[in-house]
Amino acid sequence: MRTFLRNNSLSLFFLLIFLAALIGQAFAGWAQFNDSQSASGMAEISLGRYLRSADFAVDVTENWQSEYLQFLLYILATVFFIQKGSPESPAHGGLGTDKEQKLGRYTQDDSPAWAKAGGVRTSIFSWSLTIVMGTIFLVSWLAQSIAGWAAINETRLQDRLDAISWGSYLTNPDFWARTLQNWQSEFLAVGSMAALAIYLRQRGSAESKAVGEPHSSTGAEGG
Repeated sequence: MRTFLRNNSLSLFFLLIFLAALIGQAFAGWAQFNDSQSASGMAEISLGRYLRSADFAVDVTENWQSEYLQFLLYILATVFFIQKGSPESPAHGGLGTDKEQKLGRYTQDDSPAWAKAGGVRTSIFSWSLTIVMGTIFLVSWLAQSIAGWAAINETRLQDRLDAISWGSYLTNPDFWARTLQNWQSEFLAVGSMAALAIYLRQRGSAESKAVGEPHSSTGAEGG
C-alpha cells in the first residue's frame, strides 16, 4: 500500500483536492442559490435537489470543458509550435521519427502492445491522448450547453417568459459568456507558463528546466 501511494501520489493528490473543491463548490453554490431564492421570495431547496439542478450542472461542466480544451490545445500546440527557452516546448517541432517515438523496429520489449501492432491500431494509439481529451471536452461542452439551456429556461419561466430552444440558446450571450470567460483564463495561464518557465525555475519539478540550465535551453531535457 505504501508503495502504491508513493507511486501514485501525484494523481491521488489532485484527486483529493478536486473532490474537496467540488464539495466546497456544492455547498457554496447551494448557499448562493438559496440566497437568490430568498431574495426573490421563493422557497429554498435542499442540498440534494441543488446537486440535481441545472444550475449546479452548468457551473461544473463549464469549468470541465475549458480545462480539457486547454490541455487538448496545449498537447497539439506543442507538436507544431516552438517557444525557444521553454521546457514546455519541444526542442524541435513535428511528430518525430519512428526512432524517436520508439515505433516499428524501434519498439522495446515492454512497449505498449498497440505501439507494436502497426497499422490502424498504432495510428490510433499515437493520437490516443488527443482523442480522449478532445472527446471529454466535447462531451463536457455539450453537457454545459444542455444544463445552461435548462437553467436559463427555468429563469425565463419564473419571469413569465417563453422558453427558448436549445439551438437558440447556443447563440445566446449567456452560453458564450460562460464559455469565453473560462477559455480566456485557461489560455492566459498556459501561455504564461510557457513564457515564464524560460527564465524562472522550480528545483525538482518536471515542468521546469534544471536550475543551472541556460535560459536558451529548450525542452524538458534541453536542446
